[in-house]
Amino acid sequence: QVQLVESGGGLVQAGGSLRLSCAASGRSFSTYAMGWFRQAPGKEREFVASINWNGGSTGYSDSVKGRFTISRDNAKNTLYLQMNSLKPDDTAVYYCAVANRGWVTTTTPQYNYWGQGTQVTVSS
Repeated sequence: QVQLVESGGGLVQAGGSLRLSCAASGRSFSTYAMGWFRQAPGKEREFVASINWNGGSTGYSDSVKGRFTISRDNAKNTLYLQMNSLKPDDTAVYYCAVANRGWVTTTTPQYNYWGQGTQVTVSS
């Protein structure tokens, strides 16, 4: 059974940092792109970052570019999101996901496995 489990969320002050992790189990995803999405209360789920199958290519939303870094460790079947210079607008539930293709992918229909999410709250 495929499972994605996010961790590392929490409460942080504006300007602080958090590192999210997403541990995958049930199968290897080393040939597929992975991504992070987020959903704030009352808003639609939005793309945050994506990484291709071998970590050689990444993509970010304009709102997090320069502050967040996505990475992966295929040997550990784990995805990461380093979040720096956090802002109150970054408050959301963050989800990791596995795409159905190997290259950087920014849209939700191309993701077919999702985690349950981890809450990130940034106080002002």
